[in-house]
Amino acid sequence: MLRHVVAYLRARQVTVTSAESCTAGLIAALLADVEGAGEVLECGFVAYTPEAKMRCLGVHAATIDTHGLTSEAVAAEMAGGALRHSPAVLAIANTGVADGSQPAVPAGTQCFAWALRADSGGAVAVTSQTLRLSGDRHEVRIAAARHALSALPLMHERLLGMLASS
Repeated sequence: MLRHVVAYLRARQVTVTSAESCTAGLIAALLADVEGAGEVLECGFVAYTPEAKMRCLGVHAATIDTHGLTSEAVAAEMAGGALRHSPAVLAIANTGVADGSQPAVPAGTQCFAWALRADSGGAVAVTSQTLRLSGDRHEVRIAAARHALSALPLMHERLLGMLASS
């Protein structure tokens, strides 16, 4: 699956950046494991704390206060922030809870966002998704990183359609 994702990105000359919280760099690391990833992986941001999300990726405090850290709204702002701080064309973001550490959020809840910058560099399209994954802390984090990457071709095509229709 990962080789397919790298081949997809290479064929379309798409570079990627990641903005990761719960996965803490696993998305970028899994992608980097594939030969040829250097042509498509621009950089990765790990912003684990709320303060880091705000400082490094420009997530708004009001978004966190309104929607919570584990939310598609926060993931979307993380993805947008990664694009602002990188020349990459496509961003993948993840935030979530791998274990029962947040009583208000079920263990395994993972929020994702994929953001695409238009060729002109101006407009950005974002799509997001929430899943509830099962397993222990490590299994949830690995499954989340794998999902973020395996969904990438579909989400990229969806984002292209969104930009084309705007």
